[in-house]
Order: sequence, then C-alpha cells, then structure tokens
Amino acid sequence: MKKIIIFLICVVMIFSLSACGGNGKNVNVEDVKSAIYTSDDIKSAIETIKKEFDKDWKGCTLKEIYYAGDETSKDYQDWADRNDADEVIVLLSSFDVDGSGGDGSLNPNSTYDNWMWILVRTDGGKWKHVDHGY
Repeated sequence: MKKIIIFLICVVMIFSLSACGGNGKNVNVEDVKSAIYTSDDIKSAIETIKKEFDKDWKGCTLKEIYYAGDETSKDYQDWADRNDADEVIVLLSSFDVDGSGGDGSLNPNSTYDNWMWILVRTDGGKWKHVDHGY
C-alpha cells in the first residue's frame, strides 16, 4: 500500500511540473528576410523567446513568431541604448491563452496577435529579452 501511495505522489508531481510553463513547441516560424540580420541571428532571437515562453508563460500556446522586419527594429534602436547594448531586434507573435488567463494578467480563452518582443545584444553575443507587449 505504501508503494502505491508513493507511486501516485510521484505521478502527480511529474504532471504538476510539466504544466509549469507555456507551450512553444509546435510554433509556426515565418521566414522574414533581413538586410541587417542573418538567418542565424533571427533564429537565435526566436529560440530565446521560445525557451522563455516554455518556461514562464503558463497556460499559453505560442502559435506563430517571426522577425518584425528591418524598419521596425530600426524604430526600436533606442532600446539598445537603454540597455547598454548595440543591437536590437523585434519579433512579432501570436499566442492563445487558456481559461487560466496565464499569470492572471491576460484575458482567459483569448488570442493575442501582433504581440511584440524586444531583444538586445552586444557585439553579436546572446540575445536578451528586455520587453514585450503591444
């Protein structure tokens, strides 16, 4: 009997841990060309957001993510200055929110389109997410 109870506790713990973040696994990544960034630069920025989404965006499913384009990234260059960086990249996405409302700040059972992610980096290093929203 004791083994069964321990087994059931382990199963519950595994399921509860797997539900901690969001779902960015089957996201559609749209290919957008850039004169500023290489394909690898853009993929790296997208991977940064996908990892964060999986970790922190409980109750949300990332549907699509893509580079917002060179003009948009240029328009947000001041974010690099604010964050002691020399490059900024802007991504756009859409995601669904389940009935939980994510962390409580999102509308339950809704879809967010054109959600913006701002990332910065210095000297071609790793991208750092610094802001998001509309």
